[in-house]
Amino acid sequence: MRNVPRVLFLCTGNSCRSQMAEAWTRALHGTRIEAASAGVDPGASIDPRALRVMREAGVDVTGQRPKHVHAIADPPFDLVVTVCDQAREACPVLSGAGRVVHRAFDDPPRLAATATTEDEALAPYRRVRDEIRALVEALPELLDGER
Repeated sequence: MRNVPRVLFLCTGNSCRSQMAEAWTRALHGTRIEAASAGVDPGASIDPRALRVMREAGVDVTGQRPKHVHAIADPPFDLVVTVCDQAREACPVLSGAGRVVHRAFDDPPRLAATATTEDEALAPYRRVRDEIRALVEALPELLDGER
């Protein structure tokens, strides 16, 4: 019997925001919350800038990889958090899933596309990384049903 709540972070490509959320959950909550991430249309690899800004924060993401939501749907999740609007719209019905909540975060790769320097490109990644950390810090309350 499972005693640890399971949380799924769902995004479109599972290469940036949802990967950050999964890594933050492991870093901040250890074995008290089991985290996974997936995408409705996953990419081939994790965004290198996401890896970089998470490493700056002392969180290692290198062992993670993008996955399709259908590849990780079992066993059921207590909480599914969609972290982008497109994933919210395309969120599949997951058998036995608990609550689904939506917390949209800006898309760092899209915001960085017009940057003229690497520091300028990393700024939205750092901001979104920190916003996702705040969400993950509040996971115990979300799991208890508070909004």
